[in-house]
Amino acid sequence: MADADDVRHLALALPHVVEIDSAGFDFRVANKGFVWSYPEPRPGKPRLIRTDIAVLYVGDEAEKQALLLGEPERFFTTPAYDGSPLVMLRLAEVTVERLSELVTDAWRMRAPDEITGDLDPVAPGPPHGGGAQPVE
Repeated sequence: MADADDVRHLALALPHVVEIDSAGFDFRVANKGFVWSYPEPRPGKPRLIRTDIAVLYVGDEAEKQALLLGEPERFFTTPAYDGSPLVMLRLAEVTVERLSELVTDAWRMRAPDEITGDLDPVAPGPPHGGGAQPVE
């Protein structure tokens, strides 16, 4: 189960990320949001900042629909996000490992090409030998 602290830790570990002052969390790369707290509308009242729900940038409508249809217990949307490449994620329904993938993917889609190389690649296998050998 993930929470707002996990979002903060994961987002700030990514290169060139800025946290915007917010009642919840709001992270940007190159002035583009990639993950933030869900601002739940409430009729006749100010929006409620929900730190138990993250809004994630997903890139396009196909990815959005795949997440919504494939994992409805984790992802949802509202009419306010129709036509936007954004989904809401119930943090309590996702592991920290999966959250890390989602936050990193959102960052990659929003970061300019010239800085995506600043993200450390994940090295497969053990660091000093013992991994798979190249096939010649």
